[in-house]
Amino acid sequence: MAGELVQALRRVTDEDVALAAGGRTDAGVHAMGQVVSFHTQSRLGLDELKRAVNALTGQDLLVHRVSEADPTFDARRSAHSRSYEYRVWNAPEPDLWERRRTAHVVESLDVSAMDVACQLLIGRHDFRAFYTHQAQDEPKSTVRTVSEARWQRDPHEPRLVRFSIEADAFLRYMVRTIVGSSLLVGSGRLAPDALGEILRRRERSQAGPTAPAQGLALLAVRYPED
Repeated sequence: MAGELVQALRRVTDEDVALAAGGRTDAGVHAMGQVVSFHTQSRLGLDELKRAVNALTGQDLLVHRVSEADPTFDARRSAHSRSYEYRVWNAPEPDLWERRRTAHVVESLDVSAMDVACQLLIGRHDFRAFYTHQAQDEPKSTVRTVSEARWQRDPHEPRLVRFSIEADAFLRYMVRTIVGSSLLVGSGRLAPDALGEILRRRERSQAGPTAPAQGLALLAVRYPED
């Protein structure tokens, strides 16, 4: 999606635009609250720029708002926190309408145990155990601060299980690996306190599998002035 947006902006502004994105969205991950920043010399009005870009992007991408920011603003570096949601369809059969936005889990899940387990992740910790290493994307530090981590069944649709998490920043596949580990707790294959031990040992091999991408969505990127 970033490439599609860059191409649209280049056509509209006739400039070589470079984007900075507020939150990570790997292939297959959705974004409902993504924020991007870029510099342009274009004289187009904000509404005109928004309409022109939306006219050039496909049905899977929509610009909701365009605003002028301070020249020092960077959507990634200026962010205070990011929040994601992971959705699991927990039923014997998949839901055809939800299949593109949820991971399907057949076995019954103990959501309360999953929620208890994830409370151990709140605070400032080294999340190396939940990070998938890539040489070209090695972070300076694997320490992150998680302010919220909660599992719950949707009160209106009990087959839908939601995981919400907010942190100052996230490592590659961090949320999806936390989800994969939580599902092991929910199915009874790990005890709730196991996530704390995995966190302490800092070994990726001790954590659960990486959950499928389609269940994850970036909800919001927050900034100090929000």
